[in-house]
Amino acid sequence: MAVSPHDLAILGGSPSFAEPLHVGRPNIPDERRAMERIQQAIDRRWLTSFGPLVKQFEHDLAAQAGVRHCVATCNASIALQVLLRASGLRGEVLMPSFTFIATAHTLQWEGITPVFCEIDEATGNIDPKHARQLVTERTTGIMGVHLWGHPAPTEELAALAEEHGLRLFYDSAHAIGSARNGRPVGSFGDAEVYSFHATKFINSFEGGAIVTDDDELAERVRSMHNYGRGEGEYVASIGTNAKMTEVAAAMGITSLENMPQLIEVNRERYEHYRAGLDGVPGIWLRRPLPENSVNHQYVVFEVDEERAGLSRDDLVAMLVAENVLARTHFHPGCHRTEPYVRDQARHAPLPLPHTEALSGRIVMLPTGTGVTTEDVDTVCGLIRRAVADAPSVRAAARARAASSW
Repeated sequence: MAVSPHDLAILGGSPSFAEPLHVGRPNIPDERRAMERIQQAIDRRWLTSFGPLVKQFEHDLAAQAGVRHCVATCNASIALQVLLRASGLRGEVLMPSFTFIATAHTLQWEGITPVFCEIDEATGNIDPKHARQLVTERTTGIMGVHLWGHPAPTEELAALAEEHGLRLFYDSAHAIGSARNGRPVGSFGDAEVYSFHATKFINSFEGGAIVTDDDELAERVRSMHNYGRGEGEYVASIGTNAKMTEVAAAMGITSLENMPQLIEVNRERYEHYRAGLDGVPGIWLRRPLPENSVNHQYVVFEVDEERAGLSRDDLVAMLVAENVLARTHFHPGCHRTEPYVRDQARHAPLPLPHTEALSGRIVMLPTGTGVTTEDVDTVCGLIRRAVADAPSVRAAARARAASSW
C-alpha cells in the first residue's frame, strides 16, 4: 500500500513533529539543584580559578573513572591540546579516521601528524591490526576513540603501544559511564579526555576533563592548563588558559550525580528503538559487544540500500522533512576532509574502505530526556513506512534534493 502524502511530509502534508526533534538535545536532569549551585558560586563571588565546585567535579570524575587525577577544562578540544603538549608528543600519532574532526585537528594544531587508521566495521572503532601496519620510526603515539560510547579494543591497543614504546591516549568524548569487562572508561591508556559539551548526555554547558593515573603527567597538565604555573604562582613552563568555570562545574556536578538515571533513560529509548525497528528490511541498529557496557548516549543504525530499497541519504531526507533531525555521522571521514585530503599519502597511506563504507550507511536518531517513548514510536513508524514504500520515498527525496540546488 502506497504511503499517503499526509504520512510523509517529503511527499506533502504536515510534518509528524510540530517542533524539531534533535539529536543531542541537552539533558537538564535537576534544574533546581544546578541553579542552587550556580547561585552559591555567585554568592561566594568565586566564579573561576579552582573554586570549590571545580574541585568537587574533578574529585567526583576521578572517583567515577577509578583514577587518581582529574583536571577539568573549558572544553574537550583544549583538553586534548593540553594533554598532547604536556606529554611532549611529536612526529606521528595513529588515530581512526572515523571520528569527529576535532580529534585530528588537535593533533595537527600541536604540530603532530595524524595518521588515519582503518576501523572494524562491526564496532566502528579503530582496527589494531591495521594500526600495526602504519607504525613507523616516526610514530610516537596512538589516539584511540570510544565511538558512540562503545569502548575501543583497549587490550590490543595497550599491547601495540607497549611493543613499540608508544604513548596511548583516548578521546573519550562519547564514553563517560561506559565500561569494558567491568573496567570504567577513563582508566585506560596513559590518559583519557572527556567532553561535557551541551550535546553530551553528561554536560557542563561546555567543558572537558583529562583523567589519568600518571602522577607526573597530571602535574604537567595541571600547570599547563593554568598558564604554566606551579605552586605559589611560580611559572614553570609555557601554558595556556584552559580552566573550567564554577558555573560550568555546577552543571557538571549536577549532571554527573544524575548519571545512573540518565543512562537508564538512554537505555529505555534504545530498547524502544530496537523493538520498533526489529524486522525492518535493510535497517540494522548498532548494539554493544557482550564485554562492553555502554551509556547508550547515541542511537545509531545502518541502512543497507539494496535491502531497504532506498539510500541512507534518502531516509535522512525523509526524517528531516518530518522534523526528525536525524544526522549522518563522521561522513566522509577525516581522511576525506580538508585539509587532510590535500596530503592523503601522508595522513592515510593505506586505503580505508571500511571507514568509507560505514560512513555512507550510518544514521543517528534523537534520544535522551528530550525524547519520549511515544516520539520513538512515531520515528520508528516513519522508518517502517518509508521502507515499505521505498520507491515513492526515494523519488520524492531526490526530487526535493534537486529542487534545493
